[in-house]
Amino acid sequence: MAKKKTRQIITLESTESKFRTTTIKNPKNTTSRLELKKYDPTLRKHVMFKEKK
Repeated sequence: MAKKKTRQIITLESTESKFRTTTIKNPKNTTSRLELKKYDPTLRKHVMFKEKK
């Protein structure tokens, strides 16, 4: 029997530019929107990325 898929693919958008990237999260463990500090290649520096719906 196959396992249920609980992980979701979400889109993260940079707060300073329009660059977007994807990542995976488990909505059972993380109910709030994800905020990560990642590298933005258009700005060539680390910025905050927020989850988009």
